[in-house]
Amino acid sequence: MAKTKPKSLSPRQARDLDIQIGFLEGLIRRDPGYSEALEQLADAYLDRGRVVDGLQIDRRLANLRPADPQVRYNLACSLTLAGQIDIAASELEKAVDLGFRDFQWLSEDPDLALLREQPVFLRIQARIQELSGEST
Repeated sequence: MAKTKPKSLSPRQARDLDIQIGFLEGLIRRDPGYSEALEQLADAYLDRGRVVDGLQIDRRLANLRPADPQVRYNLACSLTLAGQIDIAASELEKAVDLGFRDFQWLSEDPDLALLREQPVFLRIQARIQELSGEST
């Protein structure tokens, strides 16, 4: 589940999202390891523009499920949105090493736009080409 930059929300959408966030926060207070609720909460925080909160949740998920490539990918997205490019690149490399293979989405995901502009992304591209069987 990829994240996107905060959207322009109508007052009703913002209220509905705030209600969803409150509900998910309550679930997580009762069950801190409920990873599906954590994933939804991270997405909702980012949709609401709460990048730091979303990043904190994605870090929790990475601790709960360290070998999950999608969790690592989502963490890379949150880190990129927070401007932590070098750490984001490292997490993206972990995601690829763990089995993330949606290379088309990786090349289009708006959350990773800033990372794709950085020289560090070249090594990730090389790894992807290697895994895809392409020549570098």
